[in-house]
Amino acid sequence: MQSSLYVALSGQVALQRRLDTIANNIANASTGGYRAEEVSFSTIFSHAGATPTAFATSGDSYISRKTGELNPTGNPLDIAVQGDGWFALRTPAGVAYSRDGRMHMDNGGALVSVNNYPLLDAGGAGILLDPSAGPPTISQDGMILQNGRQIGAVGLYTIAPSARLSRFDNSSVLTDQPATPVLDFSNNGVIQGMSEGSNVNPVLEMTHMIAVSRAFESAGNAVQSSETTMLDAIKSLGASS
Repeated sequence: MQSSLYVALSGQVALQRRLDTIANNIANASTGGYRAEEVSFSTIFSHAGATPTAFATSGDSYISRKTGELNPTGNPLDIAVQGDGWFALRTPAGVAYSRDGRMHMDNGGALVSVNNYPLLDAGGAGILLDPSAGPPTISQDGMILQNGRQIGAVGLYTIAPSARLSRFDNSSVLTDQPATPVLDFSNNGVIQGMSEGSNVNPVLEMTHMIAVSRAFESAGNAVQSSETTMLDAIKSLGASS
């Protein structure tokens, strides 16, 4: 078996996976609260032959938790997370978590996300505003006041570093471990009148795309070279027999 051919092919599969994630990140560079997708690669050793051979895996993707840039909006219903917390949304798939704090009030007074999912408080209940009481004031600990009267509090949640995140609607995520309500607001909090953008750096992602594309071409050349060498060997062996 010509192991160099299969090593190069495994490299192409891994690089194609990375190209796909980079392209998706660039496409969502302007999506509010979007978390970039990264890929971690590992090596598989084959001991089938006399000499162990290293192959690249296709990679395991994961969602980056780096924060995005905060942008002032002037909208009193827009909120941004300060720290590593997440907003909780009630969805048909269960509770989803998001850093996209662009909220609005529905016809019933509920505070909902851009996709009309109810925003939850620390106890997992929805938040109702008084449509006739004017713009709310939201403090750093998430407390909501209208006309000086407390009407609820925005819930912030932390997700364990070991939890695996999967994408849901818009820029929200689902987690395989329960999230924990934030009780200490010294390092986490809510900022009113701001929204968080994507954590994708378009310039850096374009640089990655160029580098990965070149590596993919190099792997393709290696595949072609291995095929040519194998065909030449078959012709030589066939002629000598």
